[in-house]
Amino acid sequence: MSEETPGFDEKPEVPVDGTPDEPQAADSSKEEAAPAGDAAQDVALLAQLDQARTALSERTADLQRLQAEYQNYRRRVERDRITVKEIAVASLLTELLPTLDDIGRAREHGELVGGFKSVAESLETVAAKMGLQQFGKEGEPFDPTIHEALMHSYAPDITEDTCVAILQPGYRIGERTIRPARVAVAEPQPGAAPKSESAEGDKPSGEDADAADQG
Repeated sequence: MSEETPGFDEKPEVPVDGTPDEPQAADSSKEEAAPAGDAAQDVALLAQLDQARTALSERTADLQRLQAEYQNYRRRVERDRITVKEIAVASLLTELLPTLDDIGRAREHGELVGGFKSVAESLETVAAKMGLQQFGKEGEPFDPTIHEALMHSYAPDITEDTCVAILQPGYRIGERTIRPARVAVAEPQPGAAPKSESAEGDKPSGEDADAADQG
């Protein structure tokens, strides 16, 4: 006969010193540590965000600077292109000035007729479209910046240096003079009174007129 060993089927008694409560204590410590870890992670994320914002600001400033430099470069290239074009046009038209002078002299002498007249007028039209402008008229004040005086004389009826004859017209492109007008200049007669004053001086005074009437 076999005897059953007493105590094998009995469950061990749980000690009363709080051992089963230890896992709960560990869980509570994990719950307390979790908020601290989240706060540290938030601080790290904020630091990364600040760095990203700083980098973005720097890159934006670099891009704006590059755009400004590119715009300045485009303006400089366009300005240089226009300048080169103006120089080329001025050089071409300067070479044509003697021909235009011949056309002008032929027109003055009545020799601009027939096919020559048509060709001459076409050339003048093309030159005008390229910006060539003729200037210089008799009677206008002498301006040394646009006139070249080839002859001088004196005239009693003027009060300032005056162009009395246009020997060769001047030409300009826009505001740029490519040839000054060659003119004959008359200067005021030394010691001559202005025309208005001399005219007033020639009139008799009231007393002289009365005396003349009584005489």
